[in-house]
Amino acid sequence: MRLMAGKFIVFEGIDGSGKTTQLNLLKEYLRQKGYKVISTREPGGTPVSEEVRNILLSPEHENLHYRTEALLYAAARAQHVETLIKPALEQGMVVLCDRFTDSTLAYQGYGRGLTLDFLHQINELATGGLRPDLVLIFDIDVQECFKRINNRSRDRLERESENFYRLVRDGYLDIASQQPDIYQVLNASLTVEELEVKVRAAVEEILNV
Repeated sequence: MRLMAGKFIVFEGIDGSGKTTQLNLLKEYLRQKGYKVISTREPGGTPVSEEVRNILLSPEHENLHYRTEALLYAAARAQHVETLIKPALEQGMVVLCDRFTDSTLAYQGYGRGLTLDFLHQINELATGGLRPDLVLIFDIDVQECFKRINNRSRDRLERESENFYRLVRDGYLDIASQQPDIYQVLNASLTVEELEVKVRAAVEEILNV
């Protein structure tokens, strides 16, 4: 479903890939160009969804069942889409989102082993069929990722094993290979400046700058 006036751009990748930094750089760049831009994140983005985020990422909930985890992400997403993303798109805004449905597929599907059919179903329910215009996947070696996140306080998911993150990374690459018209895989080991140039080029193409 892409019936709205705005543009929906999603930033994906394993933790430590630098996607959030690039999202913030792009937001400022587009605002300087005169675009109406909002940035948001998943899980989160709205008061209700941020409460769910606290449950999902708290190390206190280390025994959270995988299906429970997936359904909580879907619940946060449903609130996020209906109360923030869709209204912004209807107003003609550019919406930059740090994670969306592919995170569920990569982490809970490829990483946790839940069936992709089940995850596609709950994603469809949560989004009402909303699809991004562009998904940027920031790809990075898992060992490099761990070097980066070891320097900060890690949340529940960031405490997973290197093998888990390898499965997630492979999942992202598999997802991207199936829809090359929407997905772009970027080398996240480039410098911040080099990566910023590639992000701008990909986004300007869909914005017809």
